[in-house]
Formats: sequence, C-alpha cells, structure tokens
Amino acid sequence: MRQFGLVWILALLCALQPAVAATPTLRAGVLKFGTVNWELQTIKEYRLDEAEGFHLEVTPYAGKLATTTALHGGTVDVIVNDWLWVSRQRSAGRGYGFIPYSRMNGALMVTADSGITTLAELQGKKVGIAGGPVDKSWLLIQALARQQYHIDLKQRIDAVYGAPPLLAKKLQSGELDAVVTFWHYAARLEAAGFRRLVDIGDVLEQLGMPADVPMVGYVFSPALSDNPGDLVQAFDRAARRAKAILATQPDAWLTLEPLMNADSAASLQTLKAGYKAGIPTHWGEVERREAANLFSLLAELGGEPLVGKATALAPGTFIEAVRY
Repeated sequence: MRQFGLVWILALLCALQPAVAATPTLRAGVLKFGTVNWELQTIKEYRLDEAEGFHLEVTPYAGKLATTTALHGGTVDVIVNDWLWVSRQRSAGRGYGFIPYSRMNGALMVTADSGITTLAELQGKKVGIAGGPVDKSWLLIQALARQQYHIDLKQRIDAVYGAPPLLAKKLQSGELDAVVTFWHYAARLEAAGFRRLVDIGDVLEQLGMPADVPMVGYVFSPALSDNPGDLVQAFDRAARRAKAILATQPDAWLTLEPLMNADSAASLQTLKAGYKAGIPTHWGEVERREAANLFSLLAELGGEPLVGKATALAPGTFIEAVRY
C-alpha cells in the first residue's frame, strides 16, 4: 500500500512538471554546390543551432527552381534567393520574407589579353549571360551602357544564355568574348587569369545606387515570415556567428574546402576572400530604403518579367524582427 502511494505521488509530481517543448527543426533547402553551404556547414560544425535552441536540417537540391518548388510545397522552411523574388511573390499573395545573407555582386569577365576595355567595345561580341535575359547584373550593365555610351547593348551583342559553369568553359575555350556571371564564378575565373571588365558593385555606384545593399538572403516560409518569433531570430544569430567565425578563424575553412569545388589554391583563396567581403555589416532602415530605390530602378529596367506587375517593393518583403 505504501509502495502504491509512492508511485501515485511520483506520477502526480511528474504531471505537475512544466512540459518540455520539443526542439524546433528549421529545414533549409539549398543548391548542392551553393556558397551558402559554407555558412550552414559552419553552423552545424560548431553546433550554433543547438546553442540557439533549434535543429538545422539541410537538404541539397540540383537547381534553383527545385529550391523554390520545395518552399512553395512546404517541404522546406527557408531557401536562398533575392528580395526581388520575395517582393514579386508577396505581390502574388505568397507571404515570404527576407533576411540578408550576402552583399556580393557578380561581374562581367573577359580574357586577360582581350582588347575589350569598355562596355561600348562589347558591340558585335558574343557575350554569355548567366541568369537569363532579365538577370539583374545584365540589366544594370545595359543601363550603364545607355548612360555612358547611349547604346542598347541588348541589340548590339550576340547573347548566349546558360548555366555559369558552362559559360565559364566557353569563355575559357574562346567560344565567348565575355561573360556576365555570379560572384563566385567570377572569382574562379579571376583566379585562373581572367579579367573583370566591370564589377556590378561599380556599376551600381556609377548609376548612383548603393553598392553594398545585400541582394541575396534567406527567404522564409509565410508561417515564419509573418510570425518570425524566436526561430527566425535564433537562425539569424547563428548565421551571423558562423560568418564571424569564417571571417576571423582560418582553420574554420579546413573542413569546408571539399565543398568549395576550387580547382587551384589561388581559386580557393579568392573564394574565401569573396565570401568575407560579402558579409553584411548593417541591415536597418537605411539599407531597406536603398533596396526600395534599387527595386524601382530594376523594375524600370526589367519590367514585368523581372518584378511582375508591381512598381514598388511589396510591404513585408523584409522581416522586421531582424535588424542590425
């Protein structure tokens, strides 16, 4: 009888204990060889997710479309994309939200011995463009060519659209005269001896726009974007701690080198330097206002194929809870 009473008391005490909430899982969908893997792997390696009270689950995908499809379908909670895409989705009724990942921009690359020294000299040339006809970098280059030389580059070049690795190979083989590509592919080409004709950061400055506004970021599902609470902010803290580690601790890169797909020591160092240079340092009202101004310019350049029917950045594009 005494034993039964003890069991009953223990059961009652257990029932009175506050329920322990399960550790939330954040499911990230990323490109298999995307640079974001370096940051997410660092979060896992240093258990920064555990320190912030959540579990990060990373699923690799073969292409950008696959990541957006996974987010649309609820298979993942967060992907990497730009705020232009987020704004367009919000205008269409999908309540995604953005926090910064990187402020690195692409570049227009030519061979080291190329005689091309200005945008005007691209006329009649075969130019590879990663990202398609409404790629942001390509649109900005066209705008600068109009401003400086009063020419419509789109009508004056032989454009070739394709994936960055394919275009890089075609530039290396001499099949292309120039390539507009993403920052990490530009970094690889630069390490291999190719030359930047223009950097997109410089293009932005010459157009009177800020060069360091983060364009690329983490895009969260509607449930997390509209009610960011602790999980989004916890992830942001973990991601920024990972950035700080990679910026200050050289040994932290050792386990990442197999993920970086660098074909030389020079390429490896250029990629590391590019990642560090792209770390956002400020994200507040000023940067959001500058992003809205940049949206207006890109909307004018790219029109509906780029931004949809919206003429201004959609309210709620940036998750308000994250500022620094």
